[in-house]
Amino acid sequence: MYTMAAGVKVDILSIISQTVKQRAEKQVEGSYTNKLLAGGDNLIIKKLGEENAEFIKAFFTGSDSELAGEAADYIYHLIVALRYRGIGFEKVEEILSGRHR
Repeated sequence: MYTMAAGVKVDILSIISQTVKQRAEKQVEGSYTNKLLAGGDNLIIKKLGEENAEFIKAFFTGSDSELAGEAADYIYHLIVALRYRGIGFEKVEEILSGRHR
């Protein structure tokens, strides 16, 4: 959960997933998400690979803060990749929920 300035708790992954979905449905000028989606599978996979490499590097040599930042970058790009394939992050959450015991 993420606490907004007004003290309201929200699920930030759901908000990001919804934003990515909205960008997939409607172009927003200057949107990085739109740039990724328009770049197609090659650009999306390239970015996922780059973010994965940065996460691994931070895991071995970075601070906890750097590692968390790289994890956030990777999760965002993963959400974009899923949406490009027409899969909402909710599907991943459903699967994780079903596996959780």
